[in-house]
Amino acid sequence: MAKQTLSSGGRKASAAEERYYRRGLGLKKEIQPVIDFEYGSDIVSLIRERGNELRVDRLHLRLAKSSGFCYGVDRAVDYAYESRRKFPDRRIFLVGEIIHNPHVNGRLREMEIESIYPSAEGEFDFTRVDPEDVVIIPAFGVTLHDFRTLRALGCILIDTTCGSVLNVWKRVESYARDGFTSVIHGKYRHEETRATSSQVRKYEGGKFLIVRDMAQAEAVCAYIRGDGDRAAFVEAFEPSMSEGFDPDRDLGRIGVANQTTMLASESLDIAARLGEAVLDRWGQEQVAERFRSFDTICSATQKRQDAVKEMMRDPPDVMVVIGGYNSSNTVQLAHLCSLHATTYHIEDAACIDTVRGRISHKRIGGDEILTTNDWLPAGDVTIGITAGASTPNSKLGEAVERIVRGAGYDPSGLLRH
Repeated sequence: MAKQTLSSGGRKASAAEERYYRRGLGLKKEIQPVIDFEYGSDIVSLIRERGNELRVDRLHLRLAKSSGFCYGVDRAVDYAYESRRKFPDRRIFLVGEIIHNPHVNGRLREMEIESIYPSAEGEFDFTRVDPEDVVIIPAFGVTLHDFRTLRALGCILIDTTCGSVLNVWKRVESYARDGFTSVIHGKYRHEETRATSSQVRKYEGGKFLIVRDMAQAEAVCAYIRGDGDRAAFVEAFEPSMSEGFDPDRDLGRIGVANQTTMLASESLDIAARLGEAVLDRWGQEQVAERFRSFDTICSATQKRQDAVKEMMRDPPDVMVVIGGYNSSNTVQLAHLCSLHATTYHIEDAACIDTVRGRISHKRIGGDEILTTNDWLPAGDVTIGITAGASTPNSKLGEAVERIVRGAGYDPSGLLRH
């Protein structure tokens, strides 16, 4: 069946039209049939209807109760499609990628929505953007500097920043306002963490420090307790702290936040360890004055991780995790699964070679792409399946079909029964 496309009909935007859209463009009903066609899956709907399980002779497929597109991703994709419908004759730019999914980003390119990618240093060049152009801000958000630059250009802005990300920003902003350094659990090169850390600049003297994992958090804890070496600390964290950061001064009052797509349990553990370090250094009477921590875990991320943990109480023989290789939340799901079952993180269904019986997948905990032969065990086998929050049901469904076909069955027959 030919791929549907958005109509090119519509009117040209007038000079008096709104220049900033945060609550949609009023075209949700018009673009919904296209969204459903391109990103929906009948086979995924079937599995959901059957209690997230499907048996095909020797195959027992189990789908995580919460997987695939989250609300924030749904909203971002909707706004991108609405933008092309509302502004058919304008140039539309996207700051980076709308989400970390190659299929979705490729589809937007087909709709002539052009991405502006950052330099190696993470800087965006907006010199090509004119006031009559449309610019889409992705679900991750953009830095405070980039947002102000775009507003100053006078272009039409479509802001798809996820509400969960905005909640973290509010915390970081409040920390900076009250003189606390934001200690952020995240990847310092990730678009979301860059955007989050930039919020401290709303207040003079705002500071941030980004920790990647518990090992880095423990180094911060050691310094807070007075056990660290200043020169070594500054060298280790130089790429991931605010300009002019002084650990002796700026770790005296800290507030904890996190990149929303990190492993939720680790974010909570890091916050607890930092709180313990403050307690050890200054005593209970000063904790309230020196330490703040609020739950900024994204509910969608939490639900997807909880669904995997529930599945792992009775682990499948093999676990397949579907999502972009640069998708942080998908990487975290794959890590959780790998603790209990043989796990393959695949970008999409094309990674499953049904003819040769092999699968291409990203190494858990690394960047190397591996190929495994005879990955699907013989005999009765249980296959667990989940997908990152930026993976549409269409890609999830295609992977299910490939798994079924690779086992020697015709997936088209599933929908006829």
